[in-house]
Amino acid sequence: MRVDLNSDLGESFGRYKLGLDEEVMNYITSANVATGWHAGDPLVMRKTVRLAKEKGVAVGAHPGYPDLMGFGRRYMKLTPEEARNYILYQIGALYAFTMAEGLELQHVKPHGALYNALVKEEELARALIEGIADFDKNLIFVTLSGSKPAEIAEEMGVKVAHEVFADRAYNPDGTLVPRSKPNAVIHDKEEIAERVISMVKDGGVRAINGEWIELKADTICVHGDNPKAVEIAKHIREVLEREGVKVVPMKEFIR
Repeated sequence: MRVDLNSDLGESFGRYKLGLDEEVMNYITSANVATGWHAGDPLVMRKTVRLAKEKGVAVGAHPGYPDLMGFGRRYMKLTPEEARNYILYQIGALYAFTMAEGLELQHVKPHGALYNALVKEEELARALIEGIADFDKNLIFVTLSGSKPAEIAEEMGVKVAHEVFADRAYNPDGTLVPRSKPNAVIHDKEEIAERVISMVKDGGVRAINGEWIELKADTICVHGDNPKAVEIAKHIREVLEREGVKVVPMKEFIR
């Protein structure tokens, strides 16, 4: 049994530092690096890619809406043409730094409000996935487990990693409880670890109302901007390995 552990990193900007990248990088296997539109800048991008190389962590692009002020968490209406080209542009930006550091680009995981919009807007999802395929069909598309975007990508011949969230509550339909709602984010590391084991080994988890929902777990997200991010990432990895689950980059088992 194998699973990937990912985190959203490289989200500092200029003089503003966000996240615990160096510490979190010790426990994850894949880094989603911000591509400059919701967070990140050229210096941060190169520093984060270089750090991933030092730690042996696989690198993926983490593109979002052009929304630095709102950290990419505000919805924007995009045309299919905009979505396709916005993604292509941001992948290309990070690719320049992976090439400079002698690394391959492993995956693409949309950020924030864009990630959530894909689940609800099929036309947007299709256009974004086309943008990924335009760049390289071998890139792995990371999306919400069991969602419509995952189905579309598989139909289009694009590799998919079904993602689950260690520290987020789920609605009964498999979507994430919005951060604006109570108890949307889980902070207790023991509860988080229990949920992770349930998702990986039992194929599902309890929704916020107690209902059982089935989930496929290829990759687990631990948010790097959580104040307890390092402690949580370390604990999750230790528990997974204790349970006999190999924690490896997604490229090792998604073909």
